[in-house]
Amino acid sequence: MNLSAADMDLTGGTATADGAAVAVHAGPGAGAAAFAPLPRRQPPRRVPRVLGVRAPIPRPSRLVLTALSVLVPLALWQLLSAAIDGRPDYLPSPAQAWAAGLDLARDGLLLGDTLASIRRVLLGFGLAVAVSVPLGIAMGAFQAGRAAFEPVIGLLRYLPASAFIPLLALWLGIDEMSKVALLFLGTVFFNTLMTADAVRRVPGALVDVSYTLGARRGEVLRKVVIPFSLPGILDAIRVNAAAAWNFVVVAELFAAEEGLGYRIVRSQRFNQIDRIFAVLVVIALIGLTIDVALRLLRDRVGRWTS
Repeated sequence: MNLSAADMDLTGGTATADGAAVAVHAGPGAGAAAFAPLPRRQPPRRVPRVLGVRAPIPRPSRLVLTALSVLVPLALWQLLSAAIDGRPDYLPSPAQAWAAGLDLARDGLLLGDTLASIRRVLLGFGLAVAVSVPLGIAMGAFQAGRAAFEPVIGLLRYLPASAFIPLLALWLGIDEMSKVALLFLGTVFFNTLMTADAVRRVPGALVDVSYTLGARRGEVLRKVVIPFSLPGILDAIRVNAAAAWNFVVVAELFAAEEGLGYRIVRSQRFNQIDRIFAVLVVIALIGLTIDVALRLLRDRVGRWTS
């Protein structure tokens, strides 16, 4: 087979009798027009360990950053309060909010309001978890469950739960049931979808291997799908627990006689801004405690997935 000069130039070598190209060493300037020289890159600069992407940091550095994340906002709060002469009726200082919290605690009001709000969260959000976790597992593990439930849940989650307050008051009255129902409606749909997403992240190879080894459908769910997705399910509960505390305050703004939200409304009525800040700090501390507890539980039950 004969090759033309153009063919030999394109192949960059010689040819045998059967047409197979044989590579030869190109000259110093061969291919310069087709391949530009690689750019020279400067050697990477050494960055501190705390700025490395997903790099572990020393324990002292982590403790310092954790302390600063609390102390810096407190310092800014103090500076803003001092800038307006520490007016407790506008922006009280941290010390004034602390003193107001101590007054509420001595009167027994803070403990009663805190217990009332915790009870409502446990009832409303606990019921939402009891419904959303099994439903989310069904949606994430079975295509039939996803097709049956995801469209309607995806639609309902965009309805603001606070818009149901007039309806809940009409249907359930203004007592505890309407407040618990508001918490349920505000969290059940999001927790369901987040649980389903956690279940869908289970690798398909694990399910296939389980069936290959002779596992049945129930065993795959109990021993593969649920254990693997349990840390993600706990993360979903941890995120939506914060939403539950937002909704309990909203629920207690309407026709309540106790609770942290009720205490905020009552303090606003009498222009006791320092008490409002004290109650907000209590809500933040309760939320932080719940968040840390769920993180520890997630790390403990999900060690095999890391």
